[in-house]
Amino acid sequence: MSPLRLALVCLHTSPATEPGAGDAGGMNVVVWQQAQALAALGHRVDVITRRSDPAQPEHTTPSPHLTLRFLDAGPAQPLPKGAHEDVVADFGAELARVAELGRFGRYDLIHSHHWFSGVAALPVARSLGTPHVQSFHSIAAPEATPLSAGERPESPGRLAGEAMLARESDLVVAISAAEARTVTGRLGADPDRVVIVGPGVDNNLFHPDLRRPGAGGAGPAPDPGHLLVAGRLHPLKGIDLGIEALALLPEPRPLLVVAGDPASDTAEYAQWLHELARARGVADLVQFAGAQHRADLAALMRTARAVLVTSHSETYGLVALEASASGVPVVAAAGAGGLAEAVLDGVTGLLVPTRVPGDWAAAIERVLTEPGLAGALGGAGRDRALGLDWENSARDLLEAYVSATARRPRS
Repeated sequence: MSPLRLALVCLHTSPATEPGAGDAGGMNVVVWQQAQALAALGHRVDVITRRSDPAQPEHTTPSPHLTLRFLDAGPAQPLPKGAHEDVVADFGAELARVAELGRFGRYDLIHSHHWFSGVAALPVARSLGTPHVQSFHSIAAPEATPLSAGERPESPGRLAGEAMLARESDLVVAISAAEARTVTGRLGADPDRVVIVGPGVDNNLFHPDLRRPGAGGAGPAPDPGHLLVAGRLHPLKGIDLGIEALALLPEPRPLLVVAGDPASDTAEYAQWLHELARARGVADLVQFAGAQHRADLAALMRTARAVLVTSHSETYGLVALEASASGVPVVAAAGAGGLAEAVLDGVTGLLVPTRVPGDWAAAIERVLTEPGLAGALGGAGRDRALGLDWENSARDLLEAYVSATARRPRS
């Protein structure tokens, strides 16, 4: 294959930002890792995002063939995630301007991540005669869906924008079969224009620690150790469920480490989590560790007794795959979209079919106390993760790109 020139557009958050900080999450990991893998395969990749700090340069070049570009749209400062809808038009206009001037060269394909990016970039792609690929990473719930505590209602612009992008983009790339079903069923996309490209995992960064007690199926650890929840402190992540379950575990209870910062508009939820821990009598057992650098998160993960994924909804649940790569069992929500694909129930972790804290406590207690279970789940998870990496994910993505360019040849 001849090298492609690709634009990956991510308006509301730079993919290079550490996950768990502000609005950065699994999407950042997926976009950044795929971009690096595509560049390593010889393709020229521009990752285009909004300038959120005056000190950010016009562009940086983190590695050969990979450029991170910042466009001016709205104030050069962080914005609450919902406020980015107000700068979509400005971002699109700036993207169109630099494209018309040829400042970044001619792209073979534009791939937008999240609906903000797609609404801004699709008109630019159409004006250039360039194929447009859309990934959502999260999809708005129907208007009648009850909100979780502290969750803001979706704007009408998102509901309409996602449907438009699903129908008008040349291709939609979903990260899981669960997301693909949502794209076709809720947004009305043509199933023939939806492909699934699963994520990878860095098996060198996320790996088991065979030195820790209880690793490799050697039996329960002699001390309670810690459980880990990793993600933004956002109501959709359901971290309160982890705290409720912790309070129901028999003593001696493990520590619950929460790795992540509040999202840009969820400071009240973060404060409520502290209050909940105090109210349940486990404040001394809940450690709010803040956003972690990837290496530090990997170290926390490989030494955990289990990783909890308590989200109400996940398009995939990358944290679960990273836990498996670390040889650590996962306890996750069965009804949270793609988590049922990230976690093989009874093989790499346990899926809990309810959000009842007692059910979660029972599942966690099984992992902590049932002889051989943690080692078996962690070992199977590691074996599965070894078959997944970011290069394979990037190669699958390239196949999708070839399909999109065949549908809309460059003019």
